[in-house]
Amino acid sequence: LDSMPCKIRVIQHQWIHMKDGTRLAARIWLPTSHSSPEERVPALLEYIPYRKNDFTALRDSIRHRYFAGHGYGSVRVDLRGSGDSEGVLLDEYLLQEQEDALEVIEWLSLQPWCSGSVGMFGKSWGGFNALQVAARRPPALKA
Repeated sequence: LDSMPCKIRVIQHQWIHMKDGTRLAARIWLPTSHSSPEERVPALLEYIPYRKNDFTALRDSIRHRYFAGHGYGSVRVDLRGSGDSEGVLLDEYLLQEQEDALEVIEWLSLQPWCSGSVGMFGKSWGGFNALQVAARRPPALKA
């Protein structure tokens, strides 16, 4: 992991504003050494409740850094009501979770560094919600 095609910049804390005013907390790893500063990259989203600043921080620092080092904007978002995100997490896999994910995907696709294409990944909770969100067919979600 010491040698990757791209250098990396980390945004430690980014708020993503939901339509209802709730803010979701994200950490973003971005590649910085492309052929052109205007080059936009696809985003990869991991959307889970396991607190980006403590519980998964070490694992995230390896996984997301790897993706960014290979040319993707890699984004880790705490679900509503978990970690640094606002709101209340009432249960697993609720419609609100999917609605928030749709807004996050749209937000990512509109970022100046993003090509407009977003992928989701995960295992367990993150894998299951990725499948639920994919079934909703948001336009920017490509994988």
